[in-house]
Amino acid sequence: MNQRKAIQRVLRTIEERSYDTRERYLEGIREMADASDSDRGQVGCSNLAHAAAASDDQSKLLLVDNDRPKNLAIVTAYNDMLSAHQPYENYPVRIKQKARLLGSMAQVAGGVPAMCDGVTQGRPGMELSLLSRDVIALSTAVALSHNVYDATVCLGICDKIVPGLLMGALSFGHLPTVFVPAGPMPTGISNDEKAQVRKAFAKGEVGRDVLLASESAAYHSPGTCTFYGTANSNQMLLEMMGIQLPGSSFINPGETIRDMLTDEAVEAVLSATRSGARYRPLGVVIDARAIVNAIVGLHATGGSTNHTMHLIAIAQAAGLSVTWEDFSALSKVTPLIARIYPNGSADVNHFHAAGGMGYVMRELLDSGLLIDDALSITGKTLGESVSEPKVTDGNLHWTLPQKESLDPNILKPVHAPFERTGGLVHLTGNIGEAVIKTSAVEKERHVIEAPCVVFECEADVKTAFKRGDLDSDVVVVVRGQGPKANGMPELHGLTPSLSILQDKGFRVALVTDGRMSGASGKVPAAIHVSPEAKAGGVIGKIQNGDVIRLDAVAGELLVRVEQSILEARTAVAVPEPQSPAPWGRSLFSTLRHQAGPATLGGGLQLLPET
Repeated sequence: MNQRKAIQRVLRTIEERSYDTRERYLEGIREMADASDSDRGQVGCSNLAHAAAASDDQSKLLLVDNDRPKNLAIVTAYNDMLSAHQPYENYPVRIKQKARLLGSMAQVAGGVPAMCDGVTQGRPGMELSLLSRDVIALSTAVALSHNVYDATVCLGICDKIVPGLLMGALSFGHLPTVFVPAGPMPTGISNDEKAQVRKAFAKGEVGRDVLLASESAAYHSPGTCTFYGTANSNQMLLEMMGIQLPGSSFINPGETIRDMLTDEAVEAVLSATRSGARYRPLGVVIDARAIVNAIVGLHATGGSTNHTMHLIAIAQAAGLSVTWEDFSALSKVTPLIARIYPNGSADVNHFHAAGGMGYVMRELLDSGLLIDDALSITGKTLGESVSEPKVTDGNLHWTLPQKESLDPNILKPVHAPFERTGGLVHLTGNIGEAVIKTSAVEKERHVIEAPCVVFECEADVKTAFKRGDLDSDVVVVVRGQGPKANGMPELHGLTPSLSILQDKGFRVALVTDGRMSGASGKVPAAIHVSPEAKAGGVIGKIQNGDVIRLDAVAGELLVRVEQSILEARTAVAVPEPQSPAPWGRSLFSTLRHQAGPATLGGGLQLLPET
């Protein structure tokens, strides 16, 4: 009961804090829904002819009477470099076919960029990664700007792509919206085996040929990577927020049921249009209840720390103000009931087989940890819609999720969880604010106090490691990695080196104003430090040898230096990239300079700062 009260308290806090901005957002939705520009029957003849010129359903699109068919906007992040998105190639054809069978139609309204962090890790392209979320949001808005649509189907899975699509779609929040997944690749080699080969390569024990063979065995087919990083956390969140069909996230590409679920998603979103059986505009579905449920789901499954920024940005797009304090308050009352790599050895295929999203959501609902009257694109409440898709006699059916975990090493009930809390801690202190994910960190490493070594880039840390300069108890500080400095790249490439130091028995931690991958976690890491060095944060004043205390128990992040000494120090100057900067970075300079702090989502600021 106390858990339920705490969750309701956070919900009320968000609603009260956001009252004015949420009301303005909802008024905007009402204006768009009522405006003649959003009614295809009122679109000018020339405008409409342009929209219909290349359409197979030209005659349908040109109809302007009250019986005209509904038109779906498909916004796709398809490319065939990104394994998770390669299956989307033929989705628009299927969506159009299903729409026609239902007396409606669909058009590809636009495409959005989709980059792979796995390809860009440790490379210059990673500096565009977080900023690409806002580019995707802008691209989605451009796609929907033609105003000849009745609903939106979003095709996207991975790290910044789902948040960007959702932010952009929320700017047209009067349209019902459904996300359609493509599923994870089948299991390759185990994540533990992959991690061991990476560490052996970092030590120089194996060559690049061995490393490449291992990585290729792990990432081997179309579909999402199978570890529980940001991409798969996205899929969980979409189900928790009611805008992806229940139980649809973790079914492999190519399975018959996958096509059936795509058809079902088309039918659901058409039923949610203004002229359908139940109007469910996206901006109404994504309210404070949906955001709280998403955060609870994040904690219960040990999801990606990237969402401490993405969910804040998504909330802002819906007129809602969410803080790290809200994340922390919910983490304290949400038990960890799933163990998926890196928070365990299982991958998402094992998770799905053990009970998956149906089991998790049913456990949380039955325990009062999810807000059951939140809305869903299914037309039901979230509590009513949680179910498992099954195929019987060639037909898709929905059944109640299983009550028992099929593998207690992967899924446990709320009353007997792996951990009593969600394992995400909000850190504060004289360095500023940060977050740490502790669910994969051994308890004896939740408090680290040691002298620090300061670096200005990831490559210098790797060089120092190879020289043996870090062979001691150490807090590695990597600064100048925030949104304003260089776009806030992930520093996942440090994981093997820091893990090796930890395996040697040293007490090791990372402190950075950058990000770590959603798949990182065994080394204690205070990340997203805000204010960042580029914005004059204290992290820019830390010097080699300063003692830093990272205390995930008390929620503290401190540098053991007298305040008067800190104030007297001059912060390091974080250089601007050379102009014109190579690797596309010049084009993103405006986004970097205008980016808000990590505490406010690390990108476009859609709400006034409070």
